[in-house]
Amino acid sequence: MAESPETPQNPGPCARCAERFGSCCTLTPGQEEFCFPLSASERAGMEAAGAQAEHFAAQENTAGFVDNLCRLFPGEDAALKALFPLGGAHHRLAITAKGACRLLGGAGCVLPRAARPFYCLLYPFWIRGGLVMYFEYERCQALQEGRGAGSLMRRLGVTETDIRQLHRGLRKAWNLP
Repeated sequence: MAESPETPQNPGPCARCAERFGSCCTLTPGQEEFCFPLSASERAGMEAAGAQAEHFAAQENTAGFVDNLCRLFPGEDAALKALFPLGGAHHRLAITAKGACRLLGGAGCVLPRAARPFYCLLYPFWIRGGLVMYFEYERCQALQEGRGAGSLMRRLGVTETDIRQLHRGLRKAWNLP
């Protein structure tokens, strides 16, 4: 059965989730070091779409941050450690005191979809070992409404091809093979 189109009378799962829980565009304050890094090209695209200096934060490359990236990209430890040397820094999205992305408005992200970071466009999906997977998030309305990657893709209006293209774009932005 096909998903009903998203309308003001029938909001999609992300809108229903935002009403109920807030948004997945938040993190627990104190966990900022694990926020996904922004590449120079992503930041430039965001700035061209209106993002300002206050929407970005510099973040030190910590051992925990690098280890987390190595888990996301298994077997690419050397490349990641070269990109993010300990003691160096990278840019990430800035957050409010409550942990919300500073680009999060009342109706979602204030940036047009084409200017959003790859990780934001990919979430909750990821590619690992050539397979499409998704991150479990207990408050995700789309996950609660149906299990499995196929169901989640339909609910969020993306295809496996979309996910693979976004993941390739993310890798290219970081010059990963």
